[in-house]
Amino acid sequence: MNDSSVRDAVFRSRFLLATGAWAVLVAAVLVAVPLGFESRLPDPLAAHWGPSGAPDGSMPFAVFVLTALLWVLVAGAGLGATAAGRVAMRRAARRGLTAALGWSGVLLIGLQATTVAANLDRRRWEDAASLGWQAVVVILAAFAAGGLGWLAGRPGPDERPVAAGPAPESLVLNQGERPVWVSAAASPVGTGVALALLAAAVSLAVCALVGLPPQLWIGAALLALVGLSGLWLTSIRVKVSPEAFTVSYGPLRWPTRSVPIGGLDRAWTEERHPADVGGWGYRGLPGRTTIMIRGGECLVVRYTSGGELGISVDDAARGAALINALVAGKN
Repeated sequence: MNDSSVRDAVFRSRFLLATGAWAVLVAAVLVAVPLGFESRLPDPLAAHWGPSGAPDGSMPFAVFVLTALLWVLVAGAGLGATAAGRVAMRRAARRGLTAALGWSGVLLIGLQATTVAANLDRRRWEDAASLGWQAVVVILAAFAAGGLGWLAGRPGPDERPVAAGPAPESLVLNQGERPVWVSAAASPVGTGVALALLAAAVSLAVCALVGLPPQLWIGAALLALVGLSGLWLTSIRVKVSPEAFTVSYGPLRWPTRSVPIGGLDRAWTEERHPADVGGWGYRGLPGRTTIMIRGGECLVVRYTSGGELGISVDDAARGAALINALVAGKN
């Protein structure tokens, strides 16, 4: 291992330690503050305020404490991506992560603090203090923390994306052969977050069933929707055959999209990362889209209509070479 690799490894470890410490600190505050004031808070407590500033909605104390789970999911996803990939070594991705952690952490702490203060020493949630300017302060503080996080992520190495190379040379296909190439990619971190959201949805549904406020069904439905969508967006399968280029989504390989080989112009590989395309999942505009499951080598195909699709899958060079061979055979 050379000196540069050692420096990079040390920086990556320190970055993970610093962001992990921030995540633990925020989680500890989100749990410790309400528990510390539990004896001085009503149950349920006011959790929503209307346009007039008066409380108009409540939440059981136990559910209020469990809002820390939201932070665990947010921070866990970011730290998991950092630990599994090259986020710490790429300045744009690193700054995006530190800005998001700073903004979301301060926002959640601020919202919790204002909620606790408004409910403190009140007998009923209806008696909670009105809120107005406090919400503005919380929002401004969150954006200030996001800005500081953005600045904090600037120092350190900046690993540039690998420039796109020439299209891979076509394979030589023998007469009578019917070659097929299949590859896939999945995001363990994304799958874990999606499953955690589904588990939270089930938990809220159970709480609603045993007699807690029926409004929990709304939260359960939203979490289930997001969790199922996330599960669908965290894995992909690509198949190239003499007939078509086929992309299947999600663990059930559905839905499926196929493009006839005659509808493709050529294929090549590129090094792409979430920071290059605007994040994870399905990114881009019509005509130039990237399906970003994990950073790294991507298969890129160009349609005869001029549009492009990039997909992060393993063994992309072999898939591109087969596509080029099949396209050449059609011409």
